[in-house]
Amino acid sequence: MAERDQDRSQTITVHQGDLPEGLDLGAVVAVDTETMGLNPWRDRLCLVQLSAGDGSAHLVQIAPGQSTAPRLAALLADPDRLKLFHFGRFDIAMLYRSFGVLAAPVYCTKIASKLARTFTDRHSLRHLAQELLGVDISKAQQSSDWGAETLSTAQCEYAAGDVLYLHRIRERLDEMLLREGRQELAARCFDFLPARARLDIEGWPEVDIFAH
Repeated sequence: MAERDQDRSQTITVHQGDLPEGLDLGAVVAVDTETMGLNPWRDRLCLVQLSAGDGSAHLVQIAPGQSTAPRLAALLADPDRLKLFHFGRFDIAMLYRSFGVLAAPVYCTKIASKLARTFTDRHSLRHLAQELLGVDISKAQQSSDWGAETLSTAQCEYAAGDVLYLHRIRERLDEMLLREGRQELAARCFDFLPARARLDIEGWPEVDIFAH
């Protein structure tokens, strides 16, 4: 386990293979993943990032061929913990393919943004952080070798940035969803998201199953 101080209020801790025993990330946990690429059938899971929204990020490195992470899997499946994602469809699918666990219940800030912020087509995490929080998130390490045995400081900071702000973004989006009367619709979309991710993995990635 390696710990890195990003600034006085943010701490990044790197773990190998699984979360440490006894770590409490609270009832709402931000989750993201880094992979070798964007093809879930070809590219492996390399890193899972988590944050309780307290300014600390925990990064779990996943080894090649690793198929179990008991404490991480238990958190993902815990019905009493809400998992926050941005574009959760991909992350949920990768975690399901890697560990056989379907994350639930979930919240996706990209879906929430598309439902609440219909005045724009800018729904990336970077745009949400800028426009809702006034925070600039660097994407310089987006295309990076996440399978490296040792991650650089820049990689760790980039990976942490994908989870450190999700709690605050969710709060702002919830306010907008409530104002626009779309909170219940968003909740129904979140409920379906794990099934949508499973459909991706099991052979219906580009098929609209609701079409004629």
